[in-house]
Amino acid sequence: MRKKNYFCTNQNAKMKQKERYERILAYFREQMPEVNTELEFGSVFQLLVAVILSAQCTDKRINQVTPDLFRRYPDAKAMAEAEPEDILEYINSVSYPNSKAKHLVEMARALVAHHGGEVPSDMNLLLDLPGVGRKTANVIQSVAFGKSTLAVDTHVYRVAHRLGLVGKRDNTPYKVEQALVKHIPEADIPDAHHWLLLHGRYVCTSRKPHCEKCDLEYLCPKLIEGSKLE
Repeated sequence: MRKKNYFCTNQNAKMKQKERYERILAYFREQMPEVNTELEFGSVFQLLVAVILSAQCTDKRINQVTPDLFRRYPDAKAMAEAEPEDILEYINSVSYPNSKAKHLVEMARALVAHHGGEVPSDMNLLLDLPGVGRKTANVIQSVAFGKSTLAVDTHVYRVAHRLGLVGKRDNTPYKVEQALVKHIPEADIPDAHHWLLLHGRYVCTSRKPHCEKCDLEYLCPKLIEGSKLE
């Protein structure tokens, strides 16, 4: 059974940002002590492919298409020898398949040409790869290389705002990322991405959040009188 509210609306309104972070992080540490990406992969290269494919698409869908894709193109060398139309046959059920097929082939060729077929861990080198943006680079750095980076996708962006972890001026993924890493202890940063993402994916959903299932509702800013939080 979900926990009862522990603080009244007035206390919520007066809660300092530091305390809000402490309470939310303590909750996630207890409830999700071990978290990782839900994408399925067998190497850093395969993780990179899966993350590129996951843009504006569900992990469930990506996990349905990647097994066959990875059997045919298990590494950068194999994929670099393909053409976009070859990749398209395997990923035509994901969002924006044509552009993603093109990016995957170009990314694989760049890895072979400049990095010996291996995925680099450096942020700037990752961002130089076709189809790789800051969110994707942060996921690779965190999941594959254990670095304290925090990727901001639509779930993280939404939940960070809804829980009052960031302000209205933090109106871009980069601004949200900077605000979060400023307040979250470095050791928690890799997990914090998954905590917020999973909370957004299964509880604080976009169209109809499941507030009745949320143990963090007692400190949700929506309870503050006059709040315009959606």
